[in-house]
Amino acid sequence: MAAIDYYFGTFSSYAYLAGDRLEQIAARHGAQITYRPVDLFQLFDRTGGQRPADRHPARLAYRRQELSRWSRLLGMELNIDTPPANPAPSSYAIIAAQEQGGGDVGALVRAILRAHWAEGRDIADDAVIGDALAGAGFDPALAGRGLFTGAEIYARNLDRAVAAGVFGSPFYVVADSGQMFWGQDRLDLLDRHLAGL
Repeated sequence: MAAIDYYFGTFSSYAYLAGDRLEQIAARHGAQITYRPVDLFQLFDRTGGQRPADRHPARLAYRRQELSRWSRLLGMELNIDTPPANPAPSSYAIIAAQEQGGGDVGALVRAILRAHWAEGRDIADDAVIGDALAGAGFDPALAGRGLFTGAEIYARNLDRAVAAGVFGSPFYVVADSGQMFWGQDRLDLLDRHLAGL
């Protein structure tokens, strides 16, 4: 069984636009996904990237066009002007849910990304996180109980991402082959790789 390490930020627009395609691909090929939320700003700092506020206006303008094109193509509502949110609380909740099991982690990730990009909700807010947990089949109180473990693994995820060559979000690493795929627009290539093509 193939194993996919999925690195992403909980305020990543392109992780949002990936929708449930990763989960569909994994189901088709019998692959297992490990969700590894990371602090994207720290990842950029450590891998030579630039935080959005430091990027050239031309890059920011192009990003707006790309996001608009992709959201229309995929039929996904997206508010391009949604500001970054504190990703730590939602990341801790995802980690705690994955550690506990019993619900749908992929659905939880998508609910948090949708809350941020389509619903304009604060994904650092306990109520928003609780709603996402409950909707994915987890106890909403898990977010509070899993803070310590979540924080510890969140820091380790960043170190692991840097060591694996990850530099953006979403980023997919196939553990047994070492093949890496950056961006929701590379999911078809991941699918082909898992199919042996």
